[in-house]
Amino acid sequence: MGVKLITCGLPYANGKAHIGHLRTYIPADVYVRYLRLMGENVLFICGSDCHGTPIVVNAEKEGMHPKELVNIYHEHFKSVFSAVGVEFDYFGRTDSDYHHEMTTQFVKKLVENGYIYSKEIELAYCPKCKRFLPDRYVEGICPYCGAVARGDECDQGCGRYLEPGEIKDPRCKICGTKAEFRKQKHYFFRLTAFREFLLDYLDKLKGTENALNYAKEWVKKELKDWCITRNLEWGVKFPGENLVVYVWVDAPIGYISYTKEACRLKGCDWKAIWIDGISNGKIRWADITHFIGLDIVYHHCIFWPAMLKGADFALPSAIVASGMVKVEGKTFSKSRGYVVWLEDDYLRRGFHPDYLRYYIVNYTSHQKDLNFSWRTLMDKVNNELIANLGNFIYRVLYFTWKNFDGNVWEELDEFNLDREVIDNIAKAKDEITKALKKWEFKVASDTFMELSSFGNNYFQSMEPWELIKKDKVECARVVANCLHIVKALIVLSYPVLPFTMKRVAEYIGMNLDCIKIDSVLELDNIKVVKKPKPPFKKIEEEEVDRVEKVMLERIRRAEEVEKKKEVVKIEDFSRLDIRIGKVLKAEKIEKSKKLIKLEVDTGGEVKQIVAGIADTYSPDELVGKLVVVLVNLKPAKLMGVESQGMLLAVDVGGKAVLLIPERDVPPGSRVK
Repeated sequence: MGVKLITCGLPYANGKAHIGHLRTYIPADVYVRYLRLMGENVLFICGSDCHGTPIVVNAEKEGMHPKELVNIYHEHFKSVFSAVGVEFDYFGRTDSDYHHEMTTQFVKKLVENGYIYSKEIELAYCPKCKRFLPDRYVEGICPYCGAVARGDECDQGCGRYLEPGEIKDPRCKICGTKAEFRKQKHYFFRLTAFREFLLDYLDKLKGTENALNYAKEWVKKELKDWCITRNLEWGVKFPGENLVVYVWVDAPIGYISYTKEACRLKGCDWKAIWIDGISNGKIRWADITHFIGLDIVYHHCIFWPAMLKGADFALPSAIVASGMVKVEGKTFSKSRGYVVWLEDDYLRRGFHPDYLRYYIVNYTSHQKDLNFSWRTLMDKVNNELIANLGNFIYRVLYFTWKNFDGNVWEELDEFNLDREVIDNIAKAKDEITKALKKWEFKVASDTFMELSSFGNNYFQSMEPWELIKKDKVECARVVANCLHIVKALIVLSYPVLPFTMKRVAEYIGMNLDCIKIDSVLELDNIKVVKKPKPPFKKIEEEEVDRVEKVMLERIRRAEEVEKKKEVVKIEDFSRLDIRIGKVLKAEKIEKSKKLIKLEVDTGGEVKQIVAGIADTYSPDELVGKLVVVLVNLKPAKLMGVESQGMLLAVDVGGKAVLLIPERDVPPGSRVK
């Protein structure tokens, strides 16, 4: 049997784990556990992403070497993953010798095949620090939309990837000095050579629609050759140069180097996965599924397959991207306090890891955004896991232990499962299998919860507590049916709730390490060998109150920091010319997801304004609307279109909501 390789995006060894991380890792672990139940030979790998400018910057702030910083967070992630039941076969690190060797070989192969070339480019240079500035050491203006941006990405504007040297008005983020542009030789990957290949590959690639559609749109629009070297000491050295390989080149190669190490330890052949693959037309596929976050689709669906093709490796067969995470209905933000830290906020406060696993896979579809709320967690645990699944399992096991000394079979000469029990178990098994093929983990978890609901109804309708008084044999038959439902539930929910179901399995002497999913239909004698305890513990209101209080305090402190950044005087405010305007025309700006161009009457003058509000308003609904406008703002170009002012709005859940007057006032009325 061939090996299925499942990977997760590499956690960046530059900070602690939070709930946003688990949006990818828990579903991947659930998927792997289900595959193994189905008899698949699976290799599950991941590891720390140890290079890149942010790690160097953070290490400098902490007064330590980058490797010391990486050591801290590498061990942190290993510990947290283990605590929540995410069990990798191998968890590596990209600063290891074996990874440096693999990356060097990979890059040399790209050079040999003609896909890497050198070119002199102008880069930001800090005359005070006396060095060329890597990506995250630079801040400036995005050349495409005019927003404030960092050196490698317009993170506050249009979201475009920026090549070294593209950013305008660069400044050194370390000392604040205005940077100069100086020439230096760097190396580029011929991404443009792979456009037709990528269109064909993405057309055949399996995975979630959010990843595939996004990638296809990018490839159809434009591809540029990609600068793959940086001015850093920390990283994989580019062969023969005093440069390092860009972190987004070396990090995904970790999938290969970690596979090689895992295969060395397990006695399998890594080349059978990454080199041989299965040829099918122009594409050599490998049985590889990448689980990633939506924010790194571009790298995994465009850069990575082009690199693999250029270096003669087999290609992943599926890319599975999760939706993003919100916290208490707000856009996830560490700086604003809308974050749940896994160690401090969850694990150390005694919340069970299975509760979080269930929440993440069951709250919504894998592709959609997940909102984490402490009260929703309490509701899902108390009203779903406890009231449904836990209630059924405990009632059946305790009833069996109390009334039959754990063994109903002594009362039965012969036994056959009721047809409706067989049908419901078989249906649950089949629906879960189908759901996994579509990476619909919510459907899978809903399915075993539906089987539990059936079990509760069956137990309740058969009234074994009454049967035991008048017909112990018939009662034993009913309970035996219920025990088989319990067994099926243990097996089918185990990938989602591994800690709980391992403990429950011990009550009936079941070893989940060697069980297979088909066993849910097997007729066997199930005995309760231990006095059972309720599978789940209720989350109390007081517990939620405490963690909510911690979060509110964190948010309050973050807001205070923001307020203290700058206190303005009345004279400062009076310099702002804020007026009521009326929108005369509005239209979307081509090639932009957020920007709308408006013509606004500000009282005797019509101003052209560009606003990032397309995800909240359509152009049609804006025409005729009264808005609040900062009139005397210095004009700026966004996506090549001049903006002569700014609309005032508030951020609600990551979307802009315009400020509007409560009653009709003439355009040009001044805000005082």
